[in-house]
Amino acid sequence: MKDLQKFIDKLDTLDFKDMYENDFFLTWEKTDDEIEAVFTVADALRTLREKNISTKIFDSGLGISIFRDTSTRTRFSFASACNLLGLEVQDLDEKKSQIAHGETVRETATMISFMADVIGIRDDMYIGKGNKYMHEVVNSVTEANRDGVLEQKPTLVNLQCDIDHPTQSLADALHIIHEFGGIENLKGKKIAMSWAYSPSYGKPLSVPQGIIGLLTRFGMDVVLAHPEGYEVMDDVVKVAEKNAAENGGKFTITHDMKEAFKDADVVYPKSWAPFGAMEIRTDLYGKGDFDGIDKLEKELLAQNATHQDWVVDDEMMKLTKNGLDTLYMHPLPADIQGVSCEHGEVTAEVFDRARDSLYKEASNKPYIIAAMIFLAKQKDPQAALKALLERGKARHFE
Repeated sequence: MKDLQKFIDKLDTLDFKDMYENDFFLTWEKTDDEIEAVFTVADALRTLREKNISTKIFDSGLGISIFRDTSTRTRFSFASACNLLGLEVQDLDEKKSQIAHGETVRETATMISFMADVIGIRDDMYIGKGNKYMHEVVNSVTEANRDGVLEQKPTLVNLQCDIDHPTQSLADALHIIHEFGGIENLKGKKIAMSWAYSPSYGKPLSVPQGIIGLLTRFGMDVVLAHPEGYEVMDDVVKVAEKNAAENGGKFTITHDMKEAFKDADVVYPKSWAPFGAMEIRTDLYGKGDFDGIDKLEKELLAQNATHQDWVVDDEMMKLTKNGLDTLYMHPLPADIQGVSCEHGEVTAEVFDRARDSLYKEASNKPYIIAAMIFLAKQKDPQAALKALLERGKARHFE
């Protein structure tokens, strides 16, 4: 099959050996070759499934999901990815576990991992907590494996933390790559990663941070736009600046949405909460000051309401390079004006035109997650892909 061989040949040119038996926390901790290997394997797995060829590399085993925040797309994407590779999924509901009775992270991580091959975690609510928790889990299962308690170390996949949302940003990047006909065609393309008005409060910063931390690696002109006071983490801004400098791209910050949209090839309007406010919320949560959290929420909603002009409508889209046909992206669910809310991130007209494209964007995520797992569990991914093709087992009877 020529398409699959193309992906195998591409993998032969990349150095990604360190991904074997490793974890996936932040995109900027991975090399360019490792990132491209994820894209390549994701496309290879999609190709096999579309050709009705089973991609199961496991005969048994568990994928454990831990969602400390609500989720639809990422939850089902993780389950789909595990199933695609032959793993069953068990969701850990912390309210129904012994965690509620004081069980430690180390004990929980070990107890759920006896036959687990992968653990996917979403923990994005509190600054300084989510990524730290994921590392605690990995340290625990690594120690248990080293001590002979676990016969294998589960791979951890970051399904969104307080810093990054790698499965989302990689799925987004793959969508752009497909739209522009190859990763080599991204250089010089302008993307506006913009804040947009939302009538709700507390949306994580990890989506915009993930986008600027990843797309600056491809030589793109990345513009981060937000009202004053809606800054993201300084450390991630430094990552974006470094990436742009090293890869011949640009990274700029503006407080003008129209300036960001002007001549943009891609727009990505998405609400998020101010970094400073999220730090305050984390401190209040640690103190158990829920009255203080309620007060902060009211203050932030009032602050949001002063920026209701940060909305994507046809006039805003006409500022872009291709006008109404410019690629509009969103991780979903969007706050659709006149549909899901009275006033929100995007008008129904803009959203409806982009609906099919948005669904295609989202469809990449199961394959991205599956590729992360595949590269962590297969010492020779090229040989594994060839073996799947040669085995030629039908995924379903036709």
